[in-house]
Amino acid sequence: MYYDWTYLFVVIGAIIAMAASSKVKTTYHKYAKVGSRIGITAAEAAERILHSEGIYDISINHIAGELTDNYNPRTNEISLSDAVYNSTSIAAIGVAAHECGHAIQYAKGYAPIKWRNAVLPLANIGSRLSWPLIIAGLIFSFTEQSFLVSLGIFLFSFAVLFQLITLPVEFNASNRALKILVSGGILYEEERDGAANVLKAAAMTYVAAAANAIIQLLRLIYLFGGRSRD
Repeated sequence: MYYDWTYLFVVIGAIIAMAASSKVKTTYHKYAKVGSRIGITAAEAAERILHSEGIYDISINHIAGELTDNYNPRTNEISLSDAVYNSTSIAAIGVAAHECGHAIQYAKGYAPIKWRNAVLPLANIGSRLSWPLIIAGLIFSFTEQSFLVSLGIFLFSFAVLFQLITLPVEFNASNRALKILVSGGILYEEERDGAANVLKAAAMTYVAAAANAIIQLLRLIYLFGGRSRD
């Protein structure tokens, strides 16, 4: 029976992803129990951050779920989850500030977020079609086989590129958030570390996603990349 040793990397990637997810939830719940001294809600903090940067055209909405917070540049909306919107905790304020960081990136014309948006359509195509193309290339015995396999791997590389570009975007959003939280008087200096820990843990989920994408790409190249030369 054939043994594919490359599955080991898939398992390692899954373990990394689970560890990152567990870390962010554990860290968030720890600091969700610590209220900020100023006592404003995360939604109020988000509004203050945006106004301090001269941004007045973004609405702040309440959505269901846990850690489903996001910024939608198409609708100019920051959506804060159940656990964040009305919370006065350091964790909630940190999460809300991070989403404001993304809004500020768009307002300031931050280059990497433009690059990420440019790659996104190809990344979506690559994620959906890479495996079907590779499988089709392996099934069909005529001359298009190597082309389909190579095309599938090539398209998947855009999904990897998207994950890599996402890293500076997420780290920059968190750095902007932390600076404004303290300079704007929303968190005291000694509270900053708690918010920073939450945002660092959240950032590790993106690092894990990028690592997984790279692992998958290398595995595809190892398993199928040489077939075009056969």
